Amino acid sequence: MDETSFARVIGLRRQTVSNPQLDLPMKRIETLLSRSRPVNRYEGYYFRYFFSFGNKGCIIRSLARIVIRDGRGYFKNVEILRDPDTRLWVRTNKYEGLLFQLADRIQLFEYETMEMNSVTQMTLYPSYLSRIDYLLGIQTGGPTRRGRKPGASRVALEFLGTDISVLRAMRQTGMFYPDDPALRRDIVKAIGNSIDPGAFVLEVDEP
Repeated sequence: MDETSFARVIGLRRQTVSNPQLDLPMKRIETLLSRSRPVNRYEGYYFRYFFSFGNKGCIIRSLARIVIRDGRGYFKNVEILRDPDTRLWVRTNKYEGLLFQLADRIQLFEYETMEMNSVTQMTLYPSYLSRIDYLLGIQTGGPTRRGRKPGASRVALEFLGTDISVLRAMRQTGMFYPDDPALRRDIVKAIGNSIDPGAFVLEVDEP
């Protein structure tokens, strides 16, 4: 990161927010969370899959975790992006957020924690199976590296368990071509296919 951007990020992190400024936003969030159905059964680690906006034709597999604290669901996601051809590291993105269940849908909001300039929202179908395999849904956001154009894509969360080798799982993350044997065929089919990945990009005129 260049010096100017780094100084700006550090400055934002050092700014304190007074309680009156937080009261109204927190009231809105608490209203939603108070109506949430229990999400305890979704606690654990997941692989997250979706077709990349910025790397056309590639699927991103990242490692996510849902943690339950005092009945509330919190979400962490780490993308270690590796080139699909060379498997060399490209960059790392980290996200944090929260989830809750309203009207028979799991709602998940996350923000990018390094530069704090990206927010993603997911709507997932809950699982009614005795054992969770994966969750499917739609995610929307506006990646900054793709020219700030908002977009949406199908997304899948593959349940890995509550006690896993995080290091081993992290080594399996990265960017993949849809026909890569490392990916489950049913998940690739669920989020799209190599011809029409199902990703939607909203074209807007730049000011």
